[in-house]
Amino acid sequence: MKGDQEDSPGSEEPAGLSRSPEVGPPEESEDCARSPDAAPKKLCGYLSKFGGKGPIRGWKTRWFFYDERKCHLYYSRTAQDANPLDSIDLSGAIFDCKADAEEGTFEIKTPSRVITLKATTKQVMLYWLQQLQMKRWEFHSGQTAPPAAPDAAPAGNGPALHLDLEQEEAELKEFLCPVKTPTGLVGAAAALQPVPAMPLGLQNISIKHLGTEIQNTMHTIRGSKHTQGTSLGLLMEESPLSGEQPSTPDSSAPGSEAADSPKPAPKFSLPASLPQKNKRQSNTFPFFSEGLVRNRTAQEKVVALEQQVLLLTEELKSQKELVQILHKALEAAQQEKRVSSAYLAAAEDKDRLELVRHQVRQISELGRRVEALEKERESLAHSVSLREQEVQELQEHVQLLMDKNQAKQQVICKLSEKVTQDFTQHPGEHHVPPTPADRDLLSQQEILEHLKDDMEAYRTQNHFLNSEIHQVTKIWRKVAEKEKALLMKCAYLQARNCQVESKYLAGLRRLQEAKADECSELLRQFIQEALQWEAGTASADSVQLSPVSEYDEYGFLTVPDYEMEDLKLLAKIQVLEVRSHHLLELEAVERPLRQRWAALSELAPSAELKQLLRAGVPHEHRPRVWRWLVHCRIQHLHTPGCYQELLNQGRACEHPAARQIELDLNRTFPNNKYFTCPTSIFPEKLRRVLLAFSWHNPTIGYCQGLNRLAAIALLVLKEEESAFWCLVAIVESIMPAEYYSKTLIASQVDQRVLQDLLSEKLPRLMAHLGQHHVNLSLITFNWFLVVFADSLISDILLRVWDAFLYEGAKVVFRYALAIFKYNEEPILQLQDSLEIYQYLRFFTKTICDSRKLMNIAFNDMNPFPMKQLQQLRAAHRERLEAELRELELLKAEYLEKQASRGNTRPEGGASEDEGEGDA
Repeated sequence: MKGDQEDSPGSEEPAGLSRSPEVGPPEESEDCARSPDAAPKKLCGYLSKFGGKGPIRGWKTRWFFYDERKCHLYYSRTAQDANPLDSIDLSGAIFDCKADAEEGTFEIKTPSRVITLKATTKQVMLYWLQQLQMKRWEFHSGQTAPPAAPDAAPAGNGPALHLDLEQEEAELKEFLCPVKTPTGLVGAAAALQPVPAMPLGLQNISIKHLGTEIQNTMHTIRGSKHTQGTSLGLLMEESPLSGEQPSTPDSSAPGSEAADSPKPAPKFSLPASLPQKNKRQSNTFPFFSEGLVRNRTAQEKVVALEQQVLLLTEELKSQKELVQILHKALEAAQQEKRVSSAYLAAAEDKDRLELVRHQVRQISELGRRVEALEKERESLAHSVSLREQEVQELQEHVQLLMDKNQAKQQVICKLSEKVTQDFTQHPGEHHVPPTPADRDLLSQQEILEHLKDDMEAYRTQNHFLNSEIHQVTKIWRKVAEKEKALLMKCAYLQARNCQVESKYLAGLRRLQEAKADECSELLRQFIQEALQWEAGTASADSVQLSPVSEYDEYGFLTVPDYEMEDLKLLAKIQVLEVRSHHLLELEAVERPLRQRWAALSELAPSAELKQLLRAGVPHEHRPRVWRWLVHCRIQHLHTPGCYQELLNQGRACEHPAARQIELDLNRTFPNNKYFTCPTSIFPEKLRRVLLAFSWHNPTIGYCQGLNRLAAIALLVLKEEESAFWCLVAIVESIMPAEYYSKTLIASQVDQRVLQDLLSEKLPRLMAHLGQHHVNLSLITFNWFLVVFADSLISDILLRVWDAFLYEGAKVVFRYALAIFKYNEEPILQLQDSLEIYQYLRFFTKTICDSRKLMNIAFNDMNPFPMKQLQQLRAAHRERLEAELRELELLKAEYLEKQASRGNTRPEGGASEDEGEGDA
């Protein structure tokens, strides 16, 4: 709690509280005297705190006082200390009391530590616990919103806060009746009481806060120089012949006793007018600042002075012990300084070496001494154990003697009772011997009384703990609601910030191409929006917005590094829009989706799972879901140990495709840190996965595009074998046969199928592209080959793969159509084929709203039956194969013509080789 200790000295309110128990001007004191219940009472008083280390561990008397502003409970050694020793944060603390603990003991549990305190009586303990509960509730109820300053509070919250406090007090009464204020033990009156004396003077000194102790001691010494003689003089002027009793100080009437004094002194100027010695006197020695104590006898004065001498002697003893400790520390520091000075003053290395050797010899000597002391300690420990055994035997013997003595006392008591009965019994009465029930009656009554006390203690503990649980639960709910509201507000502000920044960046991009008059109009619009935004957020609380990170959780650059400035600005706009969409959908869509995935323990094919996969899998669940999807696809192909066998086969001999794989490794995802970092292990993993697949499927071997498929699987699944089987599932189970063959015939078929679907779903767009003779296969062929791995941003790409691994290649068609539908209007506005090709080259990176794209793919594109897709594929495959056969015939005819021309070469013609030979 160093921070609290540094803040407490000086002009802080806690220090003021410790110096002056009375709060407010004299007018307030008069009001308090008239109506004590109307004015707020300060929570302060003496408590014993358990702490310390080693031999000085035990109970220490401390002055505790509560700070309303910070919800901290400060404590110092006495009420007159200038600076508190430390503080306890009550805002997140809970309180506990145990029935089986020592009377008056309770605990304050904070997130960082547990403080054990003890009050003088049970009533004082319950009073402190109830007051601390109310103070904690007042602090939490007063903070309806995070304040801009510590002292700032809404003006209209007073009645509502008062009603909350009254309601809380009424609810607490149901659990535990309010405890009356213990007179003279808490509050300002407790500061006038003498500090409870400790057995040892040093035990009450805080070694942990030694600096604060010294400051308080010096402050008291400086303040006591001009008051010590005055106080003793006032005491000696009292009349020894007076027989009147000393009057009891009244805290409610501060001037009543001062009026009768010949030399009045300020009542509450304790830190500046009293020495520290006067703070520890007993009840028979009153405070000097309370005025003259009249009519004391000489004998009472002598007793008081003797007690003062004893207290001062104990104080002197403790101060001497403290000085000895500091003196030893000073000697050690001086010895170390002398050795360092001698080492630095040595002129040659030889002298320094000799000094070092001397220190080494001293260290070895100290080591031997430590060993000897350790042996001595062991022997002493052994002797102590023997002594303890002897003590235990003696205690057992003492216990036997005590039991014997108790038995004798019981016999004596019974005989005494019998004699008494014989004397009190009349001569004619018949004596009835006592029954065993009568003999055990006393012991049973004692046990019953003890049980009643225990039951009452447990009942009190139960009532208090119920009230504590009730209040802590309410505080927790209140804090949870505030946290949820602040998170929603923060998400909204972040989304709003991203939207504004995106709009400004888009405006800057327009300014690069706009004319002068358009620029001025656009700038005026920006300034007006900025002023409206500042006015709307002037009263809002300041929330720190989290910046956009450079990489996402899968290592992709969030802002791609394009060479052209226009594209860089466009990439930044796109990133801000993606983040704004994500933040706006966080509470309404993302959080319920995460809860549904967390509740889905076992995966099984169902309509619900299909909808969840289309909406996207949260990244923390994605590896588990993908492993299950891949296993469903390749369970008929999977054999244990197959991947390791393929790796061993690759080590034995080199595959023909190894050279092409090495070339493609450096081209895999240049915007991903896991594949561009020199120390990353992902490129090596990708190499082994691709080589293993080349040996696994020799009909394909390796095809350009497989590196991206395997890289996506590696980024999500992390494990090589899982990524290998994911690649096998895509190539051999999800995609049609010959999709990655040398002829790529199935890929060409899908491009023709896509043309038909576009003509059916988006006829206006296809007419526009046909008018400008745009061949979409140049753009879309790579989409299907690598499943959008190079086209979409990572957030949308992985959502596509979630549905693709479950539903198959149909998802690729759906998203291809959705991408064109998403950007249909911008494409229709382009009127040049070159501009259209330039736009289609990067337009997939401009898609920001993943939720909108998903709705287009799975809602706007319906109906989308798989039967229709298969029929289109079969028809186009038949046409494509006929075209390929015709092409092969033309190729064969051409080769025959070339061969015939070679055989009938005209004579007289000389080749270049022949000409060079002649030369």
